[in-house]
Amino acid sequence: MDAVFEFIPSGTVTSPKGFRAGATHAGIKKEKNLDLAVLASETPCDVAGVFTRNRVKAAPVVLSQQRLKGGKARGVVVNSGCANACTGEQGRADAEEMTALAAEIIGASPDQVMVASTGVIGHMLPMARLRAGIKQISLKREGGHEFARGIMTTDTVPKEAAVKVKAGKYTIGGAAKGAGMIHPDLATFLCFMTTDARVEPGFLQSALKQAADASFNMVSIDGDTSTNDTVLLLANGLAGGGVISSGTEQAEVFQQALNGLCIHLARAMARDGEGAATLIEIKVNGAPDLASARQVARTVASSTLVKTAVHGRDPNWGRIMAAAGRSGVEIVESKIDLSLGSICMMKAGRPQPFSHDEAVKRISQEEVTFILNLNLGKNSAVAWGCDLTEAYVTINSRYTT
Repeated sequence: MDAVFEFIPSGTVTSPKGFRAGATHAGIKKEKNLDLAVLASETPCDVAGVFTRNRVKAAPVVLSQQRLKGGKARGVVVNSGCANACTGEQGRADAEEMTALAAEIIGASPDQVMVASTGVIGHMLPMARLRAGIKQISLKREGGHEFARGIMTTDTVPKEAAVKVKAGKYTIGGAAKGAGMIHPDLATFLCFMTTDARVEPGFLQSALKQAADASFNMVSIDGDTSTNDTVLLLANGLAGGGVISSGTEQAEVFQQALNGLCIHLARAMARDGEGAATLIEIKVNGAPDLASARQVARTVASSTLVKTAVHGRDPNWGRIMAAAGRSGVEIVESKIDLSLGSICMMKAGRPQPFSHDEAVKRISQEEVTFILNLNLGKNSAVAWGCDLTEAYVTINSRYTT
């Protein structure tokens, strides 16, 4: 079956019709990097979102959750370098002022602007710098690449992509940031997606949640979930066509395209984990249900011992089994098959002979895939992580100094 969508070369969050963006260095971060960004639509959008379930929520998360209930948005303003979390009433006031400032350059009302922040917790936003900086932002069609760089913190590369749906002739674009404090919990970093498709609001929200569950919620870099995790999807309908609603063939196509974009961004985030050298992919097959497959995959991908084994190029497959066994999912050891790529390490619960040198060679690649078959059903899931390195410890031991 032919793919229903294709990736657009150099695609970004402004690839869909009617979206513009821009970014500037406002001085929030010490480095001379972009640290304040705005994304806007020419017309009002239906909007969907998922957020952190951390009980400590940053002011921008609380404000965006409230505004999401209105169902409409014209854009989003994002800063990096300061999380605006644990900042009390002043933090909330600053988040509201950010949206008011962005609304002026978007040409919208403040209540139609969403907001997100990322950076150090417990610091107040330097609002004087932010007020001056936002006036420097020029919104343009090609500004999506600036936006992707403006939301970065410890990321080493921007994370952005766009897909074109062939039959519907619409586009979905996205930009994301995330390299640390990432673990599955409804949303796992900052991600902003746009589409020019016409989508029924209820389906837009359910489609985003389904896509997040299959992608962002299947990534673990360090086991920590941030106070600021936010994923937003804006749909302005400028591509025309019929309204995409739940239960239709068009909805299935939209879901496939959205899932594909989200998985691409999730993999990019795992690959760029702080200090990481290796992308780890955990495939779980033969699970009795989808929830079990995902739970096993997430547990293995987030295992510190699995991460350190990959970093040390040690094909210690017992760590995979130990993690699967403590996942909380009912498994039958005598039925499990395990392989490292095409190298079979365990069959029906029994160790299999394999070339240690070949396994070391395989685990030394930039991408490593473990395949775990529970042989208890027909459900599958994939999770992504990265190796745990000395560089991760160094980065996070000096984050505020």
